[in-house]
Amino acid sequence: QVQVVESGGGVVQAGGSLRLSCTASGLAFDAYAMGWFRQAPGKEREGISCMRSSGKTYYRDSVKGRFTISRDNAKNTLYLQMSSLKPEDTAMYYCAAGRLCETNWAPELRYYNYWGQGTQVTVSS
Repeated sequence: QVQVVESGGGVVQAGGSLRLSCTASGLAFDAYAMGWFRQAPGKEREGISCMRSSGKTYYRDSVKGRFTISRDNAKNTLYLQMSSLKPEDTAMYYCAAGRLCETNWAPELRYYNYWGQGTQVTVSS
């Protein structure tokens, strides 16, 4: 049984930082592309970053230069270091394991099979 669990969300002031973690079990973690998605109230879920097992990454323009994705295959864990947070980063953040992470377009939900329940990030102004 596959489980994906995110942690590390919280409330932070604008300009602050947070580090999200995502641990996956029940799957061959190093065989999967891993992605971070977010969904703000009233908006669709969007892919913001992903990472192949090889280490290649993608970042949506809105987070490029502020967020850093990383993974530790030995620990079956994915991370998202978020810095210089803005109120518009407020959303539920989801981690997912999937089949496709391209370096020049955003990860698409349809290619990701296993999802966590999400962790809330709130950035106050």
